Amino acid sequence: MRKALRLIFALAVLVAAGACAKRDPLVVKTQAGLVRGFYEDGMLSFRSIPYMKAERFMPPEKPDKWDGIKDCLKYPPQAMQWVNGRALPDSVMSEQGACYLNVWTDGSKAKKPVIVWLHGGGFASGSGNASPFYTGKTFARKGTVCVTINHRLDILGYMDLSGVSDKYKYSANVGMMDVVAALQWIHDNIAAFGGDPNNVTVFGESGGGGKVGTLMCMPSAKGLFHKAIIQSGTIMNIMTREMSQALGKAVLDEFGLSHAEVDKLQEVPYVDLYRAGQRAMAASIGIRPVGNPKMWGFGPAPDGEVLLQQPFQPTFSDISADVPLIIGTTFNELQRSFYAQKDMTLDDAKEILRATYGDKTDAYVEAFGKAYPGFTPQDLVSVDQMFRPRTVRTADARAAEPGAPTYVYMFSWRSPVRGGTAGAAHGYELPFVFGNPDMGLDIVGELTPSVVALAEAMCDSWVNFAKTGDPNVPVTPGQTGGLPHWDPYTGPGGAIMDFDNTCTIKYDYDRDLMTIMQSVMD
Repeated sequence: MRKALRLIFALAVLVAAGACAKRDPLVVKTQAGLVRGFYEDGMLSFRSIPYMKAERFMPPEKPDKWDGIKDCLKYPPQAMQWVNGRALPDSVMSEQGACYLNVWTDGSKAKKPVIVWLHGGGFASGSGNASPFYTGKTFARKGTVCVTINHRLDILGYMDLSGVSDKYKYSANVGMMDVVAALQWIHDNIAAFGGDPNNVTVFGESGGGGKVGTLMCMPSAKGLFHKAIIQSGTIMNIMTREMSQALGKAVLDEFGLSHAEVDKLQEVPYVDLYRAGQRAMAASIGIRPVGNPKMWGFGPAPDGEVLLQQPFQPTFSDISADVPLIIGTTFNELQRSFYAQKDMTLDDAKEILRATYGDKTDAYVEAFGKAYPGFTPQDLVSVDQMFRPRTVRTADARAAEPGAPTYVYMFSWRSPVRGGTAGAAHGYELPFVFGNPDMGLDIVGELTPSVVALAEAMCDSWVNFAKTGDPNVPVTPGQTGGLPHWDPYTGPGGAIMDFDNTCTIKYDYDRDLMTIMQSVMD
């Protein structure tokens, strides 16, 4: 009798919750259970929705179901990570913090395009809510559903134990498998939030751009996204299966564990595991120096199954030939502020350049002047030399293949903060892309009309690309701002959108400069 009463009570709770969901626009039904969001500047926001669960080093699984309504009102903790020489406090990170995503929508049930943000921080740090302008409310206001995600990072996301135990055959890539699990959750659930699961765009900056490129080489991701945007993400990941397996075995050695004892790593505290991972890297494949244009360590490694190849070598797997792409960089990326603060002559700049370009230095300066008339000596040494050459190489390779269009851009708007020394630095396009310049005043300085207009144009371009695969922004007669017509990139001589106070189309303007940079970068 008591068991029957409990069953009746549980059914009553479910019926009441279902009725509440029908009445309450803040409550949405997912496959795992009901979630409640809140209004954020007129848009519906849902934070900390579980999209997976996972055992350490194992592939993600669907989340457990829950009864009643789960309040999704606060951002999730960040995935476990090491930042500025220490682990983040327990109050802001969690090993289960990798299991959540955030959603913004206008609340209507129309089938809207979905735009999915993959955060930066390489494959080692960051989160979908790490920066104030990551909020997707402006994207929602412009007629899309925006999703930001967390996923496993660094040693918990990419330690390859496949050479030790078949149980962990996928451990080298579980961080990226989490991203695919999030895309699968979107496919299965996003219609309830007003999104179209058959019109999904993934975009990311820096490490997030690298993740987008990696997805374009993962068979399990095919069909779960339909367009891609890579912002300053073309760093060369050189991790191979052999390197990743050697690193995984070296971690076991650090703990004095045999291959048969690999399961004991499940219980090692994160701080001890991370430190052992750094020692193991130094003892096996070596630690990547800061600023090295090539990347290795705890990151994705091709296995022929989960990941077919590394991206940007020079392009992507054939499985993504039908995916329209936007790809680009900022003018300065990681190099501006150090050199911009120095007084220097042309000869001073040449002396700095000679260490890299040797007898090609004068040709470099001549090509730079052709690309950027009126340059300063500081410009010669503070221009990005890491991302742009590889971006051009990748765009050239993709343009030479049949398939979907590729659009190329340069973000050359220079920030006025710190006396203008920051320039067009790494990530400075993000408040503009998200359409939230008011939440990025440490980058934009102040909300001038030109800043607002550029943010409107860039956000509209990303939104239009998400809607149709075409980033062009129609300009009403008499309207200020907007963008000139942007054609797909066709290889050498192709169109490049230059995002600045006045946006312009340039045609392969820095080809000679990129050729010289490419000659020394590998």
